Amino acid sequence: MIIKRSRLKQVWPRTVLQVFFFVLIALIAINHTLDGTLIPIFSNVSLHAVCPFGGVVSVYQYATAGTFTQKIHESSFILMIIIFILTFLFGSVFCGWICPLGSVQEWLGKLGKRIFKKRYNQFIPRGIDQFLRYLRYIMLVWVLYMTAVSGKLAFGDIDPYYALFNFWTGEVAVTGLIVLGITLLASLTVERPWCKYTCPYGALLGIVNLFSIFAIRRKESECKPCNLCTQNCPMNIPVHTKDVVRDHQCIVCLECTSEANCPIDNTVTFSTKGGR
Repeated sequence: MIIKRSRLKQVWPRTVLQVFFFVLIALIAINHTLDGTLIPIFSNVSLHAVCPFGGVVSVYQYATAGTFTQKIHESSFILMIIIFILTFLFGSVFCGWICPLGSVQEWLGKLGKRIFKKRYNQFIPRGIDQFLRYLRYIMLVWVLYMTAVSGKLAFGDIDPYYALFNFWTGEVAVTGLIVLGITLLASLTVERPWCKYTCPYGALLGIVNLFSIFAIRRKESECKPCNLCTQNCPMNIPVHTKDVVRDHQCIVCLECTSEANCPIDNTVTFSTKGGR
């Protein structure tokens, strides 16, 4: 059954959450800069306190010395556990629904689509693109190793997330601003370039994503050769060739599903193994 649906009705929950978390993190950053005078209840909250990756890079030091990596808070550990549970249940929803840096790249990508149209997100040859996607695992290993041996945030000086919400202060390293600038400019030609190629936290969640209980599932008997699911996937995953999308790059944006872009009802769904 081919159905027509309101695009706005299907995308608004994710859009609302993306805007909410972007505004929340922005307010926390500004409030921290103003010494907590803007929102007194968040007076002691910093960006490091609400970053779940901070918990990941502190695991070794906490296990061996009982302390946190410099600048990391206990709240990062709690958020780390929560995000791992969410990812095991639903996949990389943090990347597609929560992460402000991912959202900014996605919003810039909308401008890129207007400028480059069908060429957008197709500039990098597939063979090179597939190779580049594994660079973030090298980044993950490097960050974990350097943080473990130094006890400091080895990632801090090149972190575009921190730079995005602190560029107006003197706390951001020049390298961080450069990486942020490259990421934002690249977002005009490639969908979520930092997420695809470099993000160490996305790499870690991508591994957990392979074992999530809920996943994108395609009913081959109902599928038509339109390939709209693949064409609308921001991470260039060939959804139309898979029965179950078990891909380390999937951000669970649901753009491929029958609730969004697939024209056939109940053909591409986000469900459990027996829930189709």
